Amino acid sequence: MNAIISAAELANALAGPKPPVVLDIRYQLGGPNLRPAYEEGHIPGAVFVDLDSELAAPAGAGGRHPLPDMEVFGAAMQAAGVSANRDVVVYDGGLGWAAARAWWLLRWTGHPSVRVLDGGLAAWDGPIEAGTPSPVAGTFLPSPGALPLLDADGAAALARTGLLLDARAAERYRGEVEPIDRIAGHIPGAVSAPTTENVTESGHFRPAAELAERFKSLGATGTCEVGVYCGSGVSAAHEILALQVAGIPAALYAGSWSEWSADESRPVATGPDPQ
Repeated sequence: MNAIISAAELANALAGPKPPVVLDIRYQLGGPNLRPAYEEGHIPGAVFVDLDSELAAPAGAGGRHPLPDMEVFGAAMQAAGVSANRDVVVYDGGLGWAAARAWWLLRWTGHPSVRVLDGGLAAWDGPIEAGTPSPVAGTFLPSPGALPLLDADGAAALARTGLLLDARAAERYRGEVEPIDRIAGHIPGAVSAPTTENVTESGHFRPAAELAERFKSLGATGTCEVGVYCGSGVSAAHEILALQVAGIPAALYAGSWSEWSADESRPVATGPDPQ
């Protein structure tokens, strides 16, 4: 199944005999919780899911957005109506980073059918609903391991033996600025690949062939293992989604730069991409 869905396709699915569960993952890094915006208006039937408390564990040694406790995540998905035998569509109000985090977590924990709304809420021109729905509880039980996952040592190894992509802005990769984490720079051997370049100005994903050509130019070949990291494991999920659209499997380093840079024993590189 395609990992993304258009607004028109979603409208048709919602009008069908077995509509998908729709999750609203609106999120603003460092900003206020966006539940009030959700309550003012959302895609009909969509259930709000909070990234900080339901799609991540508290910040700590594992980074700013460690993977969530599976009981917490499973309970949130069940409360939202998620079951393994029902399609899920996720969206957010931006470029799709938060929605991609939900997509990756559901796929990693074994859900077989999850798609991200291409273009996010801005692409939706159908009806908008206010308030908070009360969905029938789902039965989804997360079973981690369906997608590849890297720890810090695995990311370091992949930077030497395969292709490790850094999904952050290029200036953060080069070490010119670091607005959040302890130190600026990147994992030695990683290749700069800002995830913002995977979408058009409207926030829609570029065509699969165009994405495939982009990743090929960065070193992704049929025989090369690929991994992705970012600041805290959120925008990296968006890059993994783009890689899937391009037909390229990739592993997520969930701790990402926030975990790597917090450990003073780990090496840090700066400067332009070695390619």
